[in-house]
Amino acid sequence: MRMYISAYGSADEFSADHVFMSNLNNKKVLLMGLGILGGGVATARFLVEKGAILTVTDMKDEKFLAPSIAKLTDLKHRITFVLGEHREQDFLDNEIIVINPDVSIANKFVQFAIKNGKQIENELTLFYEFCPSRKIVAVTGTRGKTTTTNWVSYFLSQHDSNTVLAGNSTDNPFLASILKCDDNSFVAMEVPSYQLELLGEKNDLYAPRVALITNIYQDHLARHGSMEEYTKTKANIFKSQSNSDTLILNKDNKWTKFLLGLKPESKVEFFSKDMTFDYLDRASFVEKWGEHNLLNLYAAILAVKTMGVDIETIKKSIPNLPQIKFREEKLFDDGKLQIYNDTAATSPEATVAALERFDPQNSNVLLISGGTDRELEFNDWAKIVGEKLNPENLILLSGSATEKMKKALNWTKYNEFETLDECLKAAQKRAAELKSGTKILFSPSSKSFEKFKNEYDRGEKFNELVGQIK
Repeated sequence: MRMYISAYGSADEFSADHVFMSNLNNKKVLLMGLGILGGGVATARFLVEKGAILTVTDMKDEKFLAPSIAKLTDLKHRITFVLGEHREQDFLDNEIIVINPDVSIANKFVQFAIKNGKQIENELTLFYEFCPSRKIVAVTGTRGKTTTTNWVSYFLSQHDSNTVLAGNSTDNPFLASILKCDDNSFVAMEVPSYQLELLGEKNDLYAPRVALITNIYQDHLARHGSMEEYTKTKANIFKSQSNSDTLILNKDNKWTKFLLGLKPESKVEFFSKDMTFDYLDRASFVEKWGEHNLLNLYAAILAVKTMGVDIETIKKSIPNLPQIKFREEKLFDDGKLQIYNDTAATSPEATVAALERFDPQNSNVLLISGGTDRELEFNDWAKIVGEKLNPENLILLSGSATEKMKKALNWTKYNEFETLDECLKAAQKRAAELKSGTKILFSPSSKSFEKFKNEYDRGEKFNELVGQIK
């Protein structure tokens, strides 16, 4: 029996034994959640191409989902769409329910399906079940997982070109990446907590060769209920590992002790800020990438060494590490002003890390921040911002999280605007008043749903605005 322990402590048994799917031919499958980020499209296409009789249901209507539907035009005659609603009958009529990452296992329709003996899957479980390779490095964590996964993939690709990046950003959905895999592929995959919810059972199929947790910080509490449950969900990444597998943890993170208390069976290795490698010029790396990325680098090095990448390959590859889109990404530099897009900073800790990298006390840094609240605390953020920034150099984009930021800062006056365009123009105006060498850092510290579709949409909008600067 499959079991899911909810964020609120209740246990729900999946009332049907899990059936591993050597093929999906003529299986009636319901995809719950199409979305617009690309994962839903890749999943729908994968299921149809595997022979499933597919129904797609989404609470969003056809107009909202038009970009995704357009990408499935060639398959529309093989897909039944139920949009703008979910219907219980669809959950009864289908054998397998595949849920989008934004759909919680606690969703009433998912619970209805479970109680009626339906098999529940998501993109990650399908990837594990159908991926022909077991040479997998799986990366999760609150911060740094995208950068770490990209760097793991980069190192592996320098060792063996048959390397696949999966689940990492909207460009690499799990079930699009799987088409690139063969028996000998190295796989580097980024796994958010939402994808890990279904991996609560112990099963060898769900065991990556290397599981890596970059860190655990406050996040997604509306979904998981508490930090303990959030961390347990993250821990599902190593739950199925054996003593022949490796788990890599952050020695400096306070939740590592909790993770060890869950008694992983895998071999455990640690990375920390105190590590040194003879072949790494630490000072130069930190100057270019920041101290927080040093930890991401150390984690990536440990992972790829475990996978057989030699030291010489790692050493030669470090100078050419790729810049990750939307992660402190430099967009503009005219010799006087630099502009960075850090839209992926959806937590206070991520923005603090960016501020520590750019160090406003030693250079002119203008911070554009603010967005949508998701039950995060901003007291530590406010302390760092208050210490490092002149109030004139903080520009806020209005939103529910922004109200919490202002309350935590407790200043008498704020530069707050309703649109991103206004924020950037205010930052440019302030930059003109300062000496050359000024940096504008767009690092929201929060989600984006009040004004944008998601953080990627927010990032693209910011890129467009910066692109208009002459």
